[in-house]
Amino acid sequence: MSEQHFDVLIIGAGVSGVGMACHLTKDCPSKSYAILERRHDLGGTWDLFRYPGIRSDSDMYTFGYNFRPWTGGKVLADGPAIKNYVRETAEAYGVTDNIRFGTAVKEANWSSDDKLWQVTAVNEDTGEEQTFTAKYLTGCTGYYNYDAGYKPQFTDEDKFKGRVIHPQHWPEDLEYEGKRIVVIGSGATAITLVPTMAEKAEHVTMLQRSPSYLMPLPSTDLVTVGLQKVLPDKLAYRITRGRNITIARALFERSRRSPKAMRRLLLSIVRQQVGKNVDMRHFSPSYNPWDQRLCVVKDGDLFKAVKSGKASMATDHIDRFTENGILLKSGQELEADIVITATGLDIQMLGGLEAKIDGESIVMRDKLMYKNVMVDDVPNAAMIFGYTNISWTLKADIAAEYFCRLINHMDKHGYDVAIPRDTENSATEDTMLGALDSGYVLRANDRLPRQGSHGPWKSNQNYLEDLKILRFDPIEDGYLEFDGIRRVGKAARKAGLMAPLRTALFGA
Repeated sequence: MSEQHFDVLIIGAGVSGVGMACHLTKDCPSKSYAILERRHDLGGTWDLFRYPGIRSDSDMYTFGYNFRPWTGGKVLADGPAIKNYVRETAEAYGVTDNIRFGTAVKEANWSSDDKLWQVTAVNEDTGEEQTFTAKYLTGCTGYYNYDAGYKPQFTDEDKFKGRVIHPQHWPEDLEYEGKRIVVIGSGATAITLVPTMAEKAEHVTMLQRSPSYLMPLPSTDLVTVGLQKVLPDKLAYRITRGRNITIARALFERSRRSPKAMRRLLLSIVRQQVGKNVDMRHFSPSYNPWDQRLCVVKDGDLFKAVKSGKASMATDHIDRFTENGILLKSGQELEADIVITATGLDIQMLGGLEAKIDGESIVMRDKLMYKNVMVDDVPNAAMIFGYTNISWTLKADIAAEYFCRLINHMDKHGYDVAIPRDTENSATEDTMLGALDSGYVLRANDRLPRQGSHGPWKSNQNYLEDLKILRFDPIEDGYLEFDGIRRVGKAARKAGLMAPLRTALFGA
């Protein structure tokens, strides 16, 4: 059994893991690192999902890394293009050679005596057990289970004569030309699959229990294309990125402040897209905008498919499967040759590895997230997550930047161990994913870390606020404990002294 030591171990070689490695290369060039990746290629989500039409649900000018411009022409890029972008980024920053593919991490244990993380992994090709040690650990695995998605148990599913497929495990041999297809679901995956499959299928029905809010988005940004012709790539990228962040944030905040007005606006946009002959109940959610994630419709393709008759909507509950399809509670039967269960994700922390401190398991449900980057009472570790209300990478980028800042700060002051401490009992029942009440979030309530009621324990899902906190606020803020001592740096003390004056002048 081999043992190898690195300054930093990164778990996962997806968008977040490659981004973390690039930030280490830029900001902590003296640090050694390795990425442990279970799959045999990088890309994470964009290597796993292979279903027809797989694409980003966020615009690429905000989904791209802040240090490497997205120069592709498409606003909503397809999966292979995104994976290629991640691959090229990894190659440009020398990351690829540091990835250990086929390495499944089973356990990560912090040793207080050694002040190191001890990581146990298995080479899934050979069965060889490997051990690694590192001063710092970063989990970049996302938050869902790669082995299986969420799929409800449907009555009499075994009686169905056709094929039942989950998008997370798309079969390469699937032929669907001329077939009748039912796609169960109302999220981003279903909204992508339906119009794509409708191009070849006899007919596609999107079966949903309740609708999602939908927003058409053109696949090509003509303004950005114009900017790219006259400006350097980096400048055009920054201008477009800033504009799109502003628009996305404004839509989210307006939805929170004026949900009824935003509902009217979003539904009126859909009505213009589908025309007068389509029943709007299939596009009218029962919840307020942004209680669940807003879904983007590329070039309005779903609306066009429904309007043309190539696809249709069914809003109902499933009674049971039949030999020829699905029987709904209303009594209607949807005939199908293929059923696609786009029913969601199964949330899983840290790719399923068991995290421990001195041999005692860490129960994530009992932990708070510090700045949505570190976990309270867990030493020298970060979990790099993105946003749920705007592009994932916006947060992943600045979270990685922050962890590099922390590493450099500890080097400068000779600290060995940094641990966030919640000494004010600020825990709430809200999870780290914020106020979303999507099914996959509610199902994972017992697995997700919490957020607090205030300060660095509260998740605000606000890029501009997080940018200030993670990039500019003092590292030593009184919440982080260094080598067993809670310290407050000069800048943080000054900010604390100024707080009463700011409150008096500008309010709370």
